[in-house]
Amino acid sequence: MRFASYAHLGRPRLGVVGDGGRLHPVPGHDSLLDLLRAGRLHEAGAAALGAPEGPRLPDVALLPPLQPPTVRDFVTFEEHVAGVRRSVDGTAGVPDQWYQAPAFYFTNPYAVIGPYDDVPVPPGSAVLDFELEVAAVIGRAGRDLTPGQARDHIIGYTVFNDWSARDLQSAEMAVGLGPCKGKDTATTLGPYLVTADELEPYRDSDGFLCLALTAAVNGEVVGRDLLSHMSWTFEEMAAYASRGTWVRPGDVLGSGTCGNGGCLAELWGVRGEQSPPPLKPGDTVTLTVEGIGTVSNTVVPGVAPVPLTAARRRPGPRR
Repeated sequence: MRFASYAHLGRPRLGVVGDGGRLHPVPGHDSLLDLLRAGRLHEAGAAALGAPEGPRLPDVALLPPLQPPTVRDFVTFEEHVAGVRRSVDGTAGVPDQWYQAPAFYFTNPYAVIGPYDDVPVPPGSAVLDFELEVAAVIGRAGRDLTPGQARDHIIGYTVFNDWSARDLQSAEMAVGLGPCKGKDTATTLGPYLVTADELEPYRDSDGFLCLALTAAVNGEVVGRDLLSHMSWTFEEMAAYASRGTWVRPGDVLGSGTCGNGGCLAELWGVRGEQSPPPLKPGDTVTLTVEGIGTVSNTVVPGVAPVPLTAARRRPGPRR
């Protein structure tokens, strides 16, 4: 099933996408997160498909499929790591530590936007980038999971665009923390939550989902890859995320950016120049994932940063 959150007649709704692009409203539920927490996703979806049809997709505004309580973004594509590392901090190769575990950072759940929303330029940034990813969504709570157990905790998948202010990212990571403000303005999710069972036919013998990934800027394709080029499966990522802690319904796990043009910074690292150039107002980024769908967002002007003073240096030893 494909679940869509949408606005219709002035209110948010939740529906299942039926044949012919018709939405079937889910009876008694307008929030996918609430439905996941209740553990009734498939039951409610079946009830919706058995109920009368609602509006057509072109007649509604699609919202993010859910408002996640947490968003963990992993970095699981080796080619991406090598290219962006060269671009962001001028270092060649992949750190040895990267191969030891599927590293991730927590990004801002309040920055989640819908599949066709505009994206403002982050305050103070002049080097905006997109990042083509797929996200798994947790449907059942668990901790200290094995990868085998984790498969039953992943309820579905959605397209994920990790918008990145590369100039802010480079500056803040020089401190040894981050990324933070470099990733803080927008994260696209959508267009739907596709339940895990729908994507099982794409799973290869090693447990990876073999989905075609395409990125385009203003209609020109700049990146293509396969999701199966990840170095860890989503089940392994979920198991690592749950190590010593809980994953809970609605938690989002981003795959990390794919290679071969999954973002501009990787191309800059490979080519030694900013070609294609950083995104600017008016540019439209369209990401397509086989079996899930397409998101398309247009960059718009942002606001100026509120000025802050530089750090106050201590004049001498503290007394």
